[in-house]
Amino acid sequence: MAALSKDEIHLRLKKTEGWSHQGKALHKKYTFKSFPESIQFVNKIAVAAESAGHHPDITINYNVVSISLATHSEGGVTDKDFDLAGAIDQIRSTVS
Repeated sequence: MAALSKDEIHLRLKKTEGWSHQGKALHKKYTFKSFPESIQFVNKIAVAAESAGHHPDITINYNVVSISLATHSEGGVTDKDFDLAGAIDQIRSTVS
């Protein structure tokens, strides 16, 4: 699976909400009411990522979870990253 061009990435980003492209990765931050909600979200991402065989970089700062998606073996963003970004957005709707 080849890395997408910058033009392809920017076109695909128009179909997402809140994701950005910086460097060689997609990025998004999610804010929750509490630390336990942040952890619940991350745990659900872990299950989806493991199932997809594609693992994001995750940073937790109390109630803010930052996600970074890149396909390191391809040196950039691929379809796998956009697929997982969509799954993460769906997971967010299940955590309250």
